[in-house]
Amino acid sequence: MDAIATWTTSLTGHGEQARPGLAPGARSPAGTLFAALYGELTPHPWRDPDSDLDPYFLFHERSLAMGWLDGRAAGGPEDADLRAAGLWGMNDAGEDHPLAAPGASLVAWFQVGAEPVTDRPLPVQPFLRCAGDAVARIGTLRLRAVQVLLPVQGLAAAARPEPALSPSLLSAGWFRSGDPRSRTPVRVTLDSGQAPSVPSAAPRLREWLSRLDQDVFRCETYSLTDHDPLTVRPPFDDAFWNGPSRHRATFHGSLAEWSVDALGWLGAFLADLSARQGVGTPLLLTASRF
Repeated sequence: MDAIATWTTSLTGHGEQARPGLAPGARSPAGTLFAALYGELTPHPWRDPDSDLDPYFLFHERSLAMGWLDGRAAGGPEDADLRAAGLWGMNDAGEDHPLAAPGASLVAWFQVGAEPVTDRPLPVQPFLRCAGDAVARIGTLRLRAVQVLLPVQGLAAAARPEPALSPSLLSAGWFRSGDPRSRTPVRVTLDSGQAPSVPSAAPRLREWLSRLDQDVFRCETYSLTDHDPLTVRPPFDDAFWNGPSRHRATFHGSLAEWSVDALGWLGAFLADLSARQGVGTPLLLTASRF
């Protein structure tokens, strides 16, 4: 990812210099997944605020327990064949971030290097679920908004065959069994930074959201100007994702439930559709309730 500037994980105390989404000595990923969770966090009364069980440790352990951490992405090459494959290689995580917008109510952030995908979605759903599980070990979260950096360029470069263009549809049925009262009005903004690809793709994305066989996100309208007022500057440098923000589209509708599970599914689905429309740059997704 030549366009992405070198980033330093030592800012948060978890290692030496590393490229975004890539721990020192690791294999090159398909792209960087970055999530920022915003809201109000009430710490558990039993949790030691000085504990070393921080978001990095908790996310790492949960990733490992669920089989989502790619063990091949760590250490030297001598025993790489003995390590389990996974969805991502761990990079960094934390509660505060030096580049977070002041007053943005950032609760926690997580960054991994996603493994290449060809016939399945980007692992946004397990990624956000793992982030949510990690935060739940720290306290009770009232989630206000989520920002996710989607490495759509990895999907565009994979030259997916026709049946694999929208693999997220295979798991849309899970949400049909939920409580209908959980359906939540949401705003979802896709931002392509300096590239004009999202506004160009927006009409077709809106059409596909309505036409394809899914009821997770019911899109009612979209706008190129009426963006989420909760949208804030993401907690990373513009060079990280082809920023600054210049080209956006906001989709208004309802989500089957306001959960990291449903938000993760939606992020992967929109990444599928964007790559299908020819978008080949990282996209910043911001979702919030209204």
